[in-house]
Parts: sequence; C-alpha cells; structure tokens
Amino acid sequence: MAIFSYQADALFGWLTKREDILVLDVRNEKDFGRFKVESPYPFEMLNVSYYDFMEIEEESVARIPQGRSIRIVCAKEGSAKYVAEILEKHGFEDVGYLTGGIKTWGNMLITKLVSDEDNYDLYQFIRPGKASCSYGLIAGKEMMLFDPSRNVDFYLDFAKDKGCTIIKTFETHLQADYISGSKDIAAQTGAIFYGNDGDFASSDNKYTSLKDGEQQAFSTGGPEVTVLFTPGHTPGSTSFVVNDKYMIAGDMVFIASVGRPDLGGQAEDWAVLLYNSIQLVKKLDHNMLVLPGHYMNWEESTEELTFITSLGDAIDRNKDIYYIENEAAFIQFIKDNMRTQPEEYAEIRLVNGNQKEVEDDRAEELDLGKNECAATAYAAAQAEKS
Repeated sequence: MAIFSYQADALFGWLTKREDILVLDVRNEKDFGRFKVESPYPFEMLNVSYYDFMEIEEESVARIPQGRSIRIVCAKEGSAKYVAEILEKHGFEDVGYLTGGIKTWGNMLITKLVSDEDNYDLYQFIRPGKASCSYGLIAGKEMMLFDPSRNVDFYLDFAKDKGCTIIKTFETHLQADYISGSKDIAAQTGAIFYGNDGDFASSDNKYTSLKDGEQQAFSTGGPEVTVLFTPGHTPGSTSFVVNDKYMIAGDMVFIASVGRPDLGGQAEDWAVLLYNSIQLVKKLDHNMLVLPGHYMNWEESTEELTFITSLGDAIDRNKDIYYIENEAAFIQFIKDNMRTQPEEYAEIRLVNGNQKEVEDDRAEELDLGKNECAATAYAAAQAEKS
C-alpha cells in the first residue's frame, strides 16, 4: 500500500472505532506537550521529532514498531509526508499523513443529534481539539446557532445540507479561549448577531442586545428559547433554555465544574456574580438537561459520545462548589484555585471584541490548545502531586 493522506475526521473515526493504529506526532516536544490528538478511548501515540528523522533516521525508524498501521501528524502536513516517505522506504506498508496538519484536528467539529422533537432538532457540535461545544437549533427551514467557532464554512455547509437559513447566532459570553465565528457568520448570511451588553457593550461588534427573560423565536413555530442571564464567568454570561427542557449553559454549568470567574482579572467581583448565579441555577428544574460550552475530558461524555447531563446531576457532581456555605467562602475558594491563564487569551478577547484583526496564521496559532475555563479544584490537585 502506498502512503496516503487522510482528513482529521477520518482519524477521529478510527480512534472512536478503536481501530489498531499508532498515531505518530512528529512535531517538537514543546508543541506536542501543548496540544495533541486526544480520543474518548485509549490509543497508542508516539512523539518522535521530524528533525530526528532528518538527522538520525535509522534510530528514529527503529522506534516505530514494524507491521503497524501508522497515522502521522505534524504542524502543517509537509513534515508528516516526509516522514511517511521515510517509513515507506523502510518497509512500512500502511502509512498515512494528516492533511493540513494539526490545525485541521484543532478546527474539526463532530456533529451529534441531541434531540429530534416534533417541531425542532437540536445538534451539538463537538470540537475535540478545544474540548468545546457549540449548538445548532433547527425549526422548519431556519437555524439558530450558539457559540459557533471560527470554522465558519462548517456551519454554512451544515445549514445548506439541512436546507436551512441561519437566522440568528448567539454568544453566551465574550470568549477568551477561542475565536468566535458569530461575527463572520452574521456578515456572510445576514443572521442577527446577539450578545449580552455586560460583555459586548465595550466591544466594537455590531450586535443586538439580549434581554434577560426574553423569548427568542423562529418565524414559523418551533421551540421557545428563553434568555437567562447567568453572570459570573464573565459579567455578560448568558444561558439559553430551550422549551424548558434543555439549557445551553455556555460557561455557567459544566458537567465536572463551573466556569472560572478570574479570566477577566477581576476575580473577587466576578466571583460574587458567579456565587449569585449559582444560587439562581440551583432553583431551576433539576430535570432540565444541561448542554455545556466546554468539557474537561472524554470521561464526561455519554455512551453516544455526547456531552449532556441533567442539571441535578451536574449540581451533585459539583456539590463541593454548589454548596459552599456563603459568599466569602466562595470567594476564598476561587482565590485558592486560581491559576495563570494562557497568554493568548488577552489577544483572543480583542479579536472577539472586533478590536484587533489578525492574519489567518496567527488566528490558527491563537486558536489551538484546550480551554482553561473551569474553576476546578486546582489547588487540591497540585497538593496531591507534591
């Protein structure tokens, strides 16, 4: 078999089907450590630098087990193809290299149907490279989007495939960990871009303000979408409740945490907002199904590899956070668990606020890497390691 190229979604498919492949990442150790391919299930992966294959070819090839199906990943594609040719020369027969490099894995979106009710379909778009989720809600021939990523073509193609027009795109908050697609989607489709003034008033975006408690509707029936202000992760954090059954929670409710309130540099003030929002959330119907903006790892997924759980379950899983006895203790919890945010977050905020333009290569660089948005028990975890 000659060497071949493959797409990111093919790699995801092989990994989720638990096929016997070895993923060979030929980037340098630093880049590999920052961001790598991950799967819901265990798989074998090696990191052997492209430069090692150039300089010590025989030793590098010897590290790769013969007879295996090899899937090579690199930064931009060229290095992976080069290494594939070396392996083919050394007798490897099933060798593929990732088209477009690691950025295609980082931008990949996996579509999951969450619900196909009588008058609407609700989709979760999982981005494994960022451990994030966006959502599409379809009624009739119209679609609403929630927290779309910068992979704009994916959403446009999805709408076209479903015979839909994108009429509205919502941001649950001004994102810091990835570049949002709402601005570009609105510009290309004419969809209305909605945001909360608490985050977007200081931006240079052309957006329509959300109002707490308002109903967002389709033109011909469809589900009720209720706007619910849940500040804390940011002052403008917003959740959306679909037919009193689903809560598109953004970074308010995670399956294994809540959204951290310190990313804006105002940890104490935002922690107070988050504490009050937690009290609000606890009063909601615990049978409602939560659809989070992020996940920590694949252990949170269902058997169908979706990220969804009841509000009651999310609260119970995180009872050490939800039932902190008072505001002062909650603020202390946040302070104890603060950690340095990635340097690129400040620049991403400017891009999402339409206050800075960056070239595509820089946007790709900013957008790679998993999110750091959860208020996890970081201090306790560090103590256990020491």
